[in-house]
Amino acid sequence: MKLIVIGGGYAGYVAAIKAAMLGAEVTLIEKGNIGGNCINAGSISSKALLAPLEIMENVFTADKFGVKIEGDIKLDFNYMVSRKDSILKQLVSRIECILKTRGVKIIRGTAKLLSKKTVEVIMKDDRKKLLEADKIIIATGSVPVVPPMFPYDGKHVITSDEVLSLKKLPESLVVAGGGPIGCEIGQLLSKLGTDVKIIEKHDCLISSFEDEELANELQSVLKRDKVQLILGDSIKSVEVKDGKVYTNLESGKKLKSELMLLSVGRKAYIDGLRLEELGVAIERGKIVVNDKLETNIEGILAVGDVNNTISLANVALMEGIVAAENAFNKDKRMNYKAVPRCIFTLPEIAAVGVTEKQLKDKNIKYKVGRFNFAEQAKAEIVGKTQGFVKVIADKDDKIIGASIFGAHATDLLAELTLAVHLSLTCQEMGNVIYSHPTLSEAIMEALHDVNNGSVHSIK
Repeated sequence: MKLIVIGGGYAGYVAAIKAAMLGAEVTLIEKGNIGGNCINAGSISSKALLAPLEIMENVFTADKFGVKIEGDIKLDFNYMVSRKDSILKQLVSRIECILKTRGVKIIRGTAKLLSKKTVEVIMKDDRKKLLEADKIIIATGSVPVVPPMFPYDGKHVITSDEVLSLKKLPESLVVAGGGPIGCEIGQLLSKLGTDVKIIEKHDCLISSFEDEELANELQSVLKRDKVQLILGDSIKSVEVKDGKVYTNLESGKKLKSELMLLSVGRKAYIDGLRLEELGVAIERGKIVVNDKLETNIEGILAVGDVNNTISLANVALMEGIVAAENAFNKDKRMNYKAVPRCIFTLPEIAAVGVTEKQLKDKNIKYKVGRFNFAEQAKAEIVGKTQGFVKVIADKDDKIIGASIFGAHATDLLAELTLAVHLSLTCQEMGNVIYSHPTLSEAIMEALHDVNNGSVHSIK
């Protein structure tokens, strides 16, 4: 079988590798760098820059452990960026090596569909190449949303695509939007010395899609790190003048900054693909797919941010695998019940399943178990006592949601994600013997607490 994958991001290159493993003759079309936004300008890039901050925090608290560090301690921003770029280069090189090892042919260029089996590629030297395939997987990803009111120029008013490639630290930054990206970048630059202000039209950060308790904890942490939060206010106008950004808010406040970061969401990138001409169903700018990642046109599938499912890198990876298998007419289906949601601030935030607010809005009965890291031995040992684990169960004791705020929250969430995915009960999970002493014991205690059985909880 011949398969064409359009887009070499997280969903696309995974689909290409999986299909090749299954025996397909695969051609991957990518106009930029393999790895897409996730690796080159997204989550991997930001985490590579955030990692040194965690080390710095450990250095600043070293004296509490009897470790004496003398002399000036500074972060070298230029070296941080260089290290980040080196990591990205290695990751891209490794992925390209895997693709070549699996026999995937990589073509650099821009693709458009002439039919459900024919793709035209415009190469960088303007040459055109026609390709035929039995199946096509569209994985062109997403791009930042830039509302018309913002004078975006990529220099003074920027998006997440540019902010992680800054060559020098800005003196001041206004962040439009208090979502995960805005909070991560805002905290990062504030810790590095930039004067950061985050503007969010809602009264609370991330509360529109996460537990209110997580949102409140995040706000406290950002304020501690000198990030100025402007909540419940909207941007009225923005002007770039004499190299500065002037922002007027609906409340009448006026802000002046060196840079503005637009962090108001992302949209599917489908420009130039000719999807509408082919009759591919599109709703709200995204390709409509079923749970097998199939579009309404036989033989065309769509994965990752470009489709109408959940726009997260971890979802994109799984969709790439599922779509590749379904290209071979298998009956693999996506299950979105247990999708991990992670915010890589310090401390981290991680959640899965439903939130309390969602259950209250639907008048659904539920139970909650909670355990603070401050009451936990390993957290005390390593000095990471801030935060908590919360578990939500339905009336039958099945785990339907969970959230963690604290050190290594994104790693700890995995077993609770599995519990939600498999509809395990708190009793089943709570009967597991956990390693001791570990941070994961806080999960065990929260599970026990759902049924008032936590022996270490102080109430």
